[in-house]
Amino acid sequence: MAGHSKWAKLKHFKGAIDAKRGKIFSRISRDLTLAAKAGGGDPDANPRLRTILLKARDANMPNDNIDRAIKKGTGELPGVSYEDATYEGYGPGGVAMIVKVTTDNKNRAAADVRSVFSRYGGNLAGAGAVAFNFTHAGQFLIAKDKTTEDQLMEVALDAGADDIITTEEGHEVRCPIPAFDKVSQALEQAGIKPDSAEIAYIPNNTVAIDAGVAESLQKLHDALDEIDDVQSVFSNEE
Repeated sequence: MAGHSKWAKLKHFKGAIDAKRGKIFSRISRDLTLAAKAGGGDPDANPRLRTILLKARDANMPNDNIDRAIKKGTGELPGVSYEDATYEGYGPGGVAMIVKVTTDNKNRAAADVRSVFSRYGGNLAGAGAVAFNFTHAGQFLIAKDKTTEDQLMEVALDAGADDIITTEEGHEVRCPIPAFDKVSQALEQAGIKPDSAEIAYIPNNTVAIDAGVAESLQKLHDALDEIDDVQSVFSNEE
């Protein structure tokens, strides 16, 4: 999201929880429903569901909301049918962008995303137009005070992670998508709570932008974030 590093995205999400609590709850609810639909409603047997439950509790989402979302996914309660979709495009300054949505109406979602791109100096592109600029992988962000790089190497690499990057901001663990649930479970069992855990689009290279472009890009990010269906936005600016 805007900011625009992976750590800035995390801070942006945490800051948005209080300002846009209803919208955050709605997005987490959709994730819970999809996770329960795919892997069942038992978090002990569904690592993906456990990961999203951590996000729900970090956001102080009420238990009733959580239970309702899970039961919609398992079919115990009636609910709308959600689908995932991914859109690719270019923002100001030629920045490559990938927008992930979860929606009950793909036509509406596509129209909303296209409208925002057009309004804020970007353009939506076809499938595959920018995806080659990114690696689609599991990504965990962990604050430095929660663990050491040595402990992460022992826990995460053994579980299938293929890269650990430590910077001044914290630790980043990357893994192939099929290993995401196993790495998530290994971190949980080791008592290491990620600040963020998601299937991300990680840029292979970045584009330098000036202050003017950065401001325009911020507005585009914020406008996309206002769309209810949008779950995540990934971009390759520095």
